[in-house]
Amino acid sequence: MSLHDYRRSAALADADEPFYGLVMAAMRRADTDNARKLAQAFPEAWHELQARYASPGGRLESDAAIGSGIV
Repeated sequence: MSLHDYRRSAALADADEPFYGLVMAAMRRADTDNARKLAQAFPEAWHELQARYASPGGRLESDAAIGSGIV
């Protein structure tokens, strides 16, 4: 890691991004070994990322229920 990595991490933290959004972004950018490690550490986020990646616009059927009053 480098000073640049550290400074970028500070900028991302200041950007008020949601934690799992950052985890999924890291998964997208990771090399094979690091993607495997992230998938093991955050299996639910990994499965959701894979499902959304394969869906048009990243939308899942469960998204339709959000805000519609359907539980």
